[in-house]
Amino acid sequence: MTVLLFIIGVALMALAIAASIALHELGHLVPAKLFGVRVPQYMIGFGKTIFSWRRGETEYGFKALPLGGYISMIGMYPPGRDGADGRAGGTSPLQQLAREARAADAERITEADQGRLFYQLPVYKRIIIMLGGPFMNLLIGVVATMVLVTGFGSYQPTTSVQTVAQCVQTVESTNANTANSTECGVEDPRSPANAAGLQPGDTVTAFAGQTITSWDQLTELIRTNADTEVPLTVERSGQSLELTITPMLTVRPIYDELTGTYLANSDGSYQTQEVGFIGISPSSELTPGTIGEVLPTVGESLERIGATLIKLPARVYGVAVTLVTNGERDANSPVSVVGVGRIAGEIAAHDQIILRDKAASLVSLVAQMNLMLFAFNLIPLLPLDGGHVLGALWEGFRRKSAKLLGRPDPGPFDPVKLLPLTYLVAGAFLLMTMILVAADIFKPVSIL
Repeated sequence: MTVLLFIIGVALMALAIAASIALHELGHLVPAKLFGVRVPQYMIGFGKTIFSWRRGETEYGFKALPLGGYISMIGMYPPGRDGADGRAGGTSPLQQLAREARAADAERITEADQGRLFYQLPVYKRIIIMLGGPFMNLLIGVVATMVLVTGFGSYQPTTSVQTVAQCVQTVESTNANTANSTECGVEDPRSPANAAGLQPGDTVTAFAGQTITSWDQLTELIRTNADTEVPLTVERSGQSLELTITPMLTVRPIYDELTGTYLANSDGSYQTQEVGFIGISPSSELTPGTIGEVLPTVGESLERIGATLIKLPARVYGVAVTLVTNGERDANSPVSVVGVGRIAGEIAAHDQIILRDKAASLVSLVAQMNLMLFAFNLIPLLPLDGGHVLGALWEGFRRKSAKLLGRPDPGPFDPVKLLPLTYLVAGAFLLMTMILVAADIFKPVSIL
């Protein structure tokens, strides 16, 4: 039964990934056709075509490698300055590469395509076409987040105590996990919560003379009242109890909520800070949200994703080192579509997670995956959508500048000139994908 549930989880995520890719490409296809551009192909995947069908002037189909998708549009490359198809010119490898790409694109153009070529469109129409794909991912991410927030809700910390630590462990700068250890050492002092008589199930109603309404408020008060004896009011079994407690000044690792990791120094050690600490953790309860919380939640997710993308090359390098040295993989390391599918399978197969939470976790994965695709595709590098948008904007700027200065029209943006950089970027992305896929097979991340 466990294996069957694992397969079902993987299959559901595979369908979600395929649907996300298909809708991304549909976001490009629809405006391209509305603006009159001829689109010969709409494909999900890369490599050899598994099956396809033709409707009108477009071939629709699936290819062998389900690692993305594409639509091909006629006239992506403008004519070279040396001729309509760019066959003349220099003999360097880069010039040869550019000529071959331009010639291959020119061979598909017929007389009926004149006026329907991509590069002939106004700048704003090209931008709409290229942003259509990422916008679809953003839309999916927003809808999935709305379902998650309003339909399932999220577990929020309460002011009720779930656990009380027996002692306070010393945190090492080289090991942030010691902050979460449950084993007490001989020299570890008794925790303030334990000394004050706090028990699991207590609800904190007042701390340091302030009425407590949230866990975040309580945490801030604990941190700022180190080495100070303060009054503490709890509700236990329907009765209100007055206690006193002295938060201990302790060294804690600094947790970055944007990336979900502990902050590290350049030498690899963890950054720490001295704060008040009493040794309790909160219970959580499932709390449905409102429509008004959806966009802020999406914004927070995109902020975390942006911080992750900035560090992506370094983090992928860390995964490669782990793979080569057979080290322990960081639970917060990036994953490929293989890793996402595996995580979905583990969630579906786990017998300690109720069906509602399994469904919520899968919806959350779909939301985060699409928001990641949205942000990733906006990176202003070819061959990504953001690179084409930047190129169109650059063309618009050059043409307007030339018009204002009375100079000749510089012509359309020519992505052929950036083919070497395009291939370099595509190769880097392919290499990162291969590293992550290999790591997800041989050193998978387990979230359970």
